[in-house]
Amino acid sequence: MSKKYTIQKSPFVVPTNDGKLIEEHFGNATDGNSKVSIAHMIAPPGWSEPFQTPEFEEYTYIIKGKKQFNIDGEIIVLEAGQSIKIEKHTRIQYSNPFTEPCEYLAVCLPAFSMGLVHREDS
Repeated sequence: MSKKYTIQKSPFVVPTNDGKLIEEHFGNATDGNSKVSIAHMIAPPGWSEPFQTPEFEEYTYIIKGKKQFNIDGEIIVLEAGQSIKIEKHTRIQYSNPFTEPCEYLAVCLPAFSMGLVHREDS
């Protein structure tokens, strides 16, 4: 009988050039799961990425530090222990303009993929 669980001991580390650590535990890159992606991330101080309008819902839970969200022009800052759900088709920019790294978990439904994120040119 096959096991009814999967333990992830070696998440896929997404290559980045902005100092951000992205460890996908489940999702397209790790196990081909297009329904959901779960990633552990650490955004360094001063990090930001271009605006995007994803075709997926994104849930973010802050473990340490603070993360800034620019959602349709509204600035929201979350701190450790707080979480947010962002509806799909919402224009958003993620950043960490603070002096400490921000560690967080991100869950995307359906799974994150570059074809669905729709990042704007910076």
